[in-house]
Amino acid sequence: MNETGTRISRIGTVGVPTADQDRALAFYESTLGFEKRRDMPFGPGNRWIEVAPPGAEVTIALQPTPPGHPVGVDSGIRLFTSDAEATHAELEAAGADVDQVLHFGPGVPPMFTFRDSEGNTLYIVQA
Repeated sequence: MNETGTRISRIGTVGVPTADQDRALAFYESTLGFEKRRDMPFGPGNRWIEVAPPGAEVTIALQPTPPGHPVGVDSGIRLFTSDAEATHAELEAAGADVDQVLHFGPGVPPMFTFRDSEGNTLYIVQA
C-alpha cells in the first residue's frame, strides 16, 4: 500500500448486463451519442464492447450475459449533464424509456432515470 492506503488510482470501466450486444451498442451510440471505445473478441463467441460519452475517462462495458442471468437491473450508474430538462427532452424524442425529471429542492440537483435497450436503469443528474 502507498501513503493514501491503496494502490487503486481510478475507476476504469463499469458494466451493464447485455442480452443483445448489437442492440445495446446501437442504443448507446445512436440514442445516447456515446462513442465506441473497444469492440473485440472476448472468450468463445463473445465480444467485449466499451462505450463512453465523448471525452469521458470512465467507460461502460456492454457485458455479454450468459443465458439465465438477469438483465434489466438497476445499474446504479449516474451520468452527468449540464441540463437535465434538455437531456430528458432529447432522450424522450429519441425514443428512450425515460421517467419524469425530479426536483427535490434546494441543494439537490434535478435528475431522472431511464432504461437502456436491455432494460437496465441508469440515472441522469444535472451537475
